[in-house]
Amino acid sequence: MNSNNYFLVSKLIKEIKLRKYSYKTGKRYIDVVVKFLKSGKTPKEFLLENSNKSRSTMRTIYFALKFFYENVLNQKFYEKIPYAKPSLKLPTVLSKEDVTKMIDAVKNTKHRAILSALYYAGLRLNEARNLRWNDIDFQRDIIHIKKAKGDKERIVFLHEKLKQSLRNMGEKQYGLVFVSSRGAKYSERTIQKIVQNAARKAKIARKITPHSLRHSFATHLLEAGVDIRYIQQLLGHKNLQSTQIYTHVANKDIKRLANAI
Repeated sequence: MNSNNYFLVSKLIKEIKLRKYSYKTGKRYIDVVVKFLKSGKTPKEFLLENSNKSRSTMRTIYFALKFFYENVLNQKFYEKIPYAKPSLKLPTVLSKEDVTKMIDAVKNTKHRAILSALYYAGLRLNEARNLRWNDIDFQRDIIHIKKAKGDKERIVFLHEKLKQSLRNMGEKQYGLVFVSSRGAKYSERTIQKIVQNAARKAKIARKITPHSLRHSFATHLLEAGVDIRYIQQLLGHKNLQSTQIYTHVANKDIKRLANAI
């Protein structure tokens, strides 16, 4: 990479930091722009070269270039990409029985607590990783999620089963909740493996991820009659449209239709 491109990438990093983009988003944008600068192509040529990639990847490339042109080069970004209508991919949802089987199949106290946090609080993987003891109010039965997606804080309830799992770990006053025996924060891969192993032990054949437990949390609340706007708040969704995906997998209306014939 020549000196001019190095300068541009350095400026890009500063602009990303100023906007407090997540590490993942920042890394993706930097990777795209570095490849773009090395290619020597125009934005249209670069987009066409990557047009065989997934819709999600194309969006990342497009918005990385747009960010680069508008915030680093201070130029208008004129390119457009056709947004094909995305296919509706329904989330994987477990039954309450399967969730219980997964948790019961795990003997490690800390691993049981992680599974409980993902399901009974609907936490994202990284929200569980960043959860601290002083974010949990055991008297008021609430959890203050501070390291949430997009730097948006929220309050969720502290379910009795999660509360018990956390106390079984040995309640503390400070520090990260989920750390290794050496005191290091659990990695994403570690939590993914905990979920996969629990699903295997519970003899669940489907591919289950940490987010499957969050999906199940939202769907079970909806099936229980909880207003979708409350579920939106609990999940920390910016748009209600993101939460409405669970109306496609909630069982209560499907069962009612089945009883009509």
